[in-house]
Amino acid sequence: MATILLVIIYLAFISLGLPDSVLGAAWPVMQADLGAPLETAGWLFMTIAGGTIISSLVSGRILKRFGTGKVSFFSTLMTAAALLGFYFAPSVYWLFLCAIPLGLGAGAIDAGLNDYVAAHYKAHHMSWLHSFWGVGATIGPIIMAQYIAGGNSWSNGYFAIAGIQFVLAIILLLTLPLWNKGKKNNGEAEESGERVDHAEIVKPLQIRGVKLALLSFLFYCGAEATMGLWGSSFLVSMKGLPAAEAAQWVSFYFAGITIGRFITGFITFKVNNRTLIRMGQILALAGAILLFLPFTSVFALAGFVLVGLGLAPIFPCMLHETPARFGKKHSQTIMGYQMAVAYTGSTFLPPVLGFIASHSTIGIFPLCIVLLAAAMFLISEKLNRLLNKKEINSSEDVTFSTNR
Repeated sequence: MATILLVIIYLAFISLGLPDSVLGAAWPVMQADLGAPLETAGWLFMTIAGGTIISSLVSGRILKRFGTGKVSFFSTLMTAAALLGFYFAPSVYWLFLCAIPLGLGAGAIDAGLNDYVAAHYKAHHMSWLHSFWGVGATIGPIIMAQYIAGGNSWSNGYFAIAGIQFVLAIILLLTLPLWNKGKKNNGEAEESGERVDHAEIVKPLQIRGVKLALLSFLFYCGAEATMGLWGSSFLVSMKGLPAAEAAQWVSFYFAGITIGRFITGFITFKVNNRTLIRMGQILALAGAILLFLPFTSVFALAGFVLVGLGLAPIFPCMLHETPARFGKKHSQTIMGYQMAVAYTGSTFLPPVLGFIASHSTIGIFPLCIVLLAAAMFLISEKLNRLLNKKEINSSEDVTFSTNR
């Protein structure tokens, strides 16, 4: 029964990724059909991510009251309805209206499923679950590209994706008893965790290195979201690719994240998180530099894939590293801060590029990715040096106490 529930959770992560990458892939066509400015995609993305931030902040109380199963069902149903609204959208204003429930649903189910898996399953599932998010993020642009290339409207692509979400909502509804059984079986652990949360009133932002970790999440999610939202527009405007082909190339970027996270799940048995984070950041930076090359579009494609592969291990490894960095006593509180800052990066940094590009050129896209990747790398290395120094001091304190 636990295996069946885990399969359902994996399917739910696919549904999380489906809508995340579609807007950027479809926007070159949507912009022309709706007669909207280029930066409108950034404002739409900000609206969706803003809803995600709000729902993630209140998800703790909602999950405690209704349980993960019910929250996952209603959240998926909400996102399906919002995507169906994109299909019927007669104007840009309608898109903004539908973006609100799309973001609210995504934030609640994301927080709920991550918390459930962390509490009830082994650690390596975290990388694989985020890999399945990448499966959805890869499939989304492929579905949209097929409809665009076939001469159908982008709205039909949204209709197809909404249909997939509705199917998953039905599956979650039919399997609600499994979640209830899992909750009963783990009742003692949940109550124990709740007592610890209320018993410990801490100020985690005062812990050395926490603010640097938060900045790492900010720049990581900014880079990941910016690639997904503006990559297609960059390829169409600067590389001369057709919109359908550009959407397919963006799917290769998400495929790089997907494959990379699947492989990371196995590598974590042999390589520590800090090394994987560093290797991923260097690879992502190298891929971003390839986007600068003015030669054939093959270099741009290689850049998209390399950035995806590089970003793949960073997010799940940073999440998993939290207790090791700052201690289990504070990890739950700090984890919540990290997720909130991560969504903030996804919300505000991509629209900044859209605003600048609308007043200059989308050709600044590679520069923005390089700057974000470089900032993430430098901050992460500074954090590692700080933590290494802290570990050395702690070791010396233990040795001194033992000698006494």
